[in-house]
Amino acid sequence: MESKIALKEIKKYFSSKKGTVKAVDGISFDVKEGEIFALLGPNGAGKTTTLRILATVLKPDSGTAIINGYDILKEPEKVRKSIGFLPGDSGLYHRLTPSEFVDIFAELYGIPKEVVKKRKKDVFEALDIERYSKTIIDKLSTGTRQKVLLSNLLVCDPPVLILDEPAQGLDVLAAKTVEEYLLKLKKEGKTILISTHIMEQAEYLADRIGIINEGKIVEIATIEKMREATGKKTLREMFLSLVEK
Repeated sequence: MESKIALKEIKKYFSSKKGTVKAVDGISFDVKEGEIFALLGPNGAGKTTTLRILATVLKPDSGTAIINGYDILKEPEKVRKSIGFLPGDSGLYHRLTPSEFVDIFAELYGIPKEVVKKRKKDVFEALDIERYSKTIIDKLSTGTRQKVLLSNLLVCDPPVLILDEPAQGLDVLAAKTVEEYLLKLKKEGKTILISTHIMEQAEYLADRIGIINEGKIVEIATIEKMREATGKKTLREMFLSLVEK
């Protein structure tokens, strides 16, 4: 299967009062077409920095990545048109309605209005936010805002999704709705990279799991292979055994 995301020895260091922080320290991995890959790690491990580099929000100090055939350093505009990036922090315009917000970004992507209308209806219904489509975003709950952000990406219909904590702020039922939709997208051939702290979500969704700690990849494997390697049963136990070495 073709790799839709391929990281090549990416490094990103930051200066602090305590010295140099090696946020991402020479990591390489790939995500195949039609695969869900979950990146797990403790706080400060380098997950969000990695995703921001792939989304061309940050530039790596060295190394690069190829997304959908485009180099993040040489062809950042083409990369941006190939991905849907869900950041861990909100990027919503709170004075707009969900419908208006999605329309604006779809127009930037150059998607015809009749296509947007159809996709928006389907996605809003699938994520159960149709009833909030005309409500000012500032009046919505945290969970509903998160689903609006996700809806925006899905209406734009990129081949690659990069999602930082996609279930953030969602209750169990809302998270299940999002998870089922991601599995549907996988069946349609989308490539999905997620970062999450929710072990059950990663275990349920991911074809493969990468564990990052102190800026380095410590393991990449399927759940079954990771279980064999660690001798542990649950993903939580496997994760702890690998990051506490």
